[in-house]
Amino acid sequence: MKKIFTTLTTICLILLTYFVLIPSLILQYGKSKIYTDITNIPTYNIAIVFGAGLKLDGTPNDMLEDRLDTATDLYNQGKIEKLLLSGDNSLEEYNEPQAMYEYLTLNKGIPTQDVVRDFAGLRTYDTCARAKNIWDIDKAILISQGYHLSRAIFTCNTLGVESTGFSATKEIYAGETYYKLRELLAIHKAVIDVYIIHPEYIGGEIETDFLH
Repeated sequence: MKKIFTTLTTICLILLTYFVLIPSLILQYGKSKIYTDITNIPTYNIAIVFGAGLKLDGTPNDMLEDRLDTATDLYNQGKIEKLLLSGDNSLEEYNEPQAMYEYLTLNKGIPTQDVVRDFAGLRTYDTCARAKNIWDIDKAILISQGYHLSRAIFTCNTLGVESTGFSATKEIYAGETYYKLRELLAIHKAVIDVYIIHPEYIGGEIETDFLH
């Protein structure tokens, strides 16, 4: 009985260490690759902007709007040359990339020739995998909120896109605590996806003309 108890205790300690250690390591890994001062960012050919949800009227929510405003700042300061807008368009009436595109081109004056829409960025893994295998991107700066950037950087780097990041966090968002707690589980899922499962994503023909 004592031996069984010892074995169970050991297993529990190993699992606890895993669930605590993995997120900590990935968060630290990501933070080391996140710029905190826009003046220190070198010029990147490509910035990847991740979708974050829409309002009922189909326009970007506060979180996504901050990502797009941050992308605009980097573009206007010559830090990025082109933008890949990746988001969810799994339903006809829900189109994140189009809303992002219209916000940047119509509201912010970003030239249409410098913006491309990825309509199949259903989640972070899909965005990173498609960036590498559909858009043929080898290097990019990622734009998202700080809580999400470490996982995004880890995922893209592991899938072959050399990535850094710049945080778009400008305020405290509704439900932010929930998103941060969910992120811990999402990090574990990312590790399983990139090293074990290699889940399927929406593929297609390689698109190279726009980004090169």
